[in-house]
Amino acid sequence: MSGATPDPPEPAREPDTIARLQLTQALQRAKYAIAWERAWPSLARLLSVIGLFLVVSWAGLWLTLPFVARAIGSGLFALLALGTLFPLIRFRWPTREEALRRLDRGTGIRHRPATALTDTLATRDPVALALWQAQRERTLASLKRIRAGLPSPRLAIHDPWALRALVMVMMVATYVAAGDERALRVAAAFDWNGVLAPANVRVDAWVTPPNYTGKPPIILSAANKDAGTPDSGPLPVPAGSTLLVRSSGGTIDVVVGGGVTEIAPSAEAPKGTNERHFKIAADGTAHVRAPAGQPLWKFTATPDRPPTIALAKDPERQARGSLQMSYRLEDDYGVTEARAQFAARPGDTPKETGKETGKSAEPRPLFDPPQFALVLPNARTRNGVGQTVKDLSEDPYAGADVTLTLTAKDEAGNEGRSEPFNMKLPERLFTKPLARALIEQRRILALDANQNAQVFTALDALMIAPELFTPEAGQYLGLYSVARQLEAARTDDALREVVASLWSLAVTIEDGNITDVDKALRAAQDALKQALERGASDEEIKKLTDNLRAAMDNFLRQLAQQQDRAPIPNMPPVPEEVRVILEQSKALREKTAHATEDQLEDLAMQQEALRQRLKNFRDTHKPR
Repeated sequence: MSGATPDPPEPAREPDTIARLQLTQALQRAKYAIAWERAWPSLARLLSVIGLFLVVSWAGLWLTLPFVARAIGSGLFALLALGTLFPLIRFRWPTREEALRRLDRGTGIRHRPATALTDTLATRDPVALALWQAQRERTLASLKRIRAGLPSPRLAIHDPWALRALVMVMMVATYVAAGDERALRVAAAFDWNGVLAPANVRVDAWVTPPNYTGKPPIILSAANKDAGTPDSGPLPVPAGSTLLVRSSGGTIDVVVGGGVTEIAPSAEAPKGTNERHFKIAADGTAHVRAPAGQPLWKFTATPDRPPTIALAKDPERQARGSLQMSYRLEDDYGVTEARAQFAARPGDTPKETGKETGKSAEPRPLFDPPQFALVLPNARTRNGVGQTVKDLSEDPYAGADVTLTLTAKDEAGNEGRSEPFNMKLPERLFTKPLARALIEQRRILALDANQNAQVFTALDALMIAPELFTPEAGQYLGLYSVARQLEAARTDDALREVVASLWSLAVTIEDGNITDVDKALRAAQDALKQALERGASDEEIKKLTDNLRAAMDNFLRQLAQQQDRAPIPNMPPVPEEVRVILEQSKALREKTAHATEDQLEDLAMQQEALRQRLKNFRDTHKPR
């Protein structure tokens, strides 16, 4: 044996390499912990100053101070923040020796194990080398106990009164109290425009309600500075109002919140001024920050309520089959449009049953239910009762069970609806059985195109015994033509033509040759009524009045000629009742010549009633 200590094998060096890596990582953690302990007290002071600034801002102190006090206060907080950072000037990063000492203290082992691992052997003496290697192996065995430990900045020494906790509690309280104005109140601390900008800037502000409300603008500046301020409470304005802020002599900075949003100006601002336009859609705030001195305006947006409409009484049938409706309207700013809408009641039209499937088919109406505009008491009705008379006797839905709904709209587009009202739509009264039968089949076909086969069967049955149902050849030929037309109809348009043919045939059977004259009279009445409702010129009303007088004369003349051509058999030439009717007709003609526009419609209704009485008299005294 040579006595020389052999070199350790390569695997023996691997634990030493791992130990050095672990020691390096522990040293890095120890440096971070020491650095945090040195810097954190100053950072905690800075955060406390920032928190105190937020507490003061969210409490609203800056909003009550003048611009000079706001500038001084902001400067003081800035100096405090810099003062808390002053100790960081002496900050130095921890050295390797300081990190080793921290590791030595953290192990709890005597003889500085972390420092011992970094030592090196200066001699090559084999005995010393063996002792050093044994000591190193023992230190490596305890390496897993080397820890840097958690940082301990010891804030209690720097803040013995725990003021940092008080600041945190106040921050939570003022954060909740500030609500949506947190950013606005913080920004108010930096509103120094009175110091940095000219003080002679003039600011004018006003709120313009929508035109349809009819309300005047509300002035917010100078003369009405208290409006909408926190002391006076929110300022109520109609929803959709426009806030306009105008300045002259400088620029303006406006901060808004809530339901107040900026919109594009509708027109250019006057020369030498600046304008900002805002829409008040909901509750919100507006504050002119530049120049300073303007109050914080709070607005409460009053929404535009939808109008209400309801029947004042049940709809009534008039003498000629017209429908008269009385209704009550109400709106906060005025109703501009009202309509009556009808809908067929479910179950009114029988469903067709398929022969093969046994399932019922849904009704397929050929026409839409009637709807029409209602007459308003005024152009904009806030509260009133209106009345509309509409002749629906020729409508395909006449005589059907329907549901009536009234609707009303205001200028803002809000719509109100009445409670549904179930009723039977008035229809023209037909006295002749065949005419009544045709009108009934017309209604069935119009409300459900699927019933065309049943309607054809009914028409075909009416032609079985012409001597009973259609003794006149013209009526039989008309009935036969309509039946063939229905049989050939393959489309909805063709079926609609059948519906029109059924109406024409029924009216011809009922009235004879007076139908055209009657239609002309009704058309003249409707034309004059519409002209009066829309406020036509005097010249147009005079022309329509003359047309109505001529139509009434023609109607009475045709009625008298018809009576002469078809005298009542087996009766005296002029029965007493007929004589009275004719005398009343003559008196009405004389009244018509001198009647006003408002009296003509009433006279026309009286003439229609006399014609109906004469027809009933003739039908009653026909030979059996």
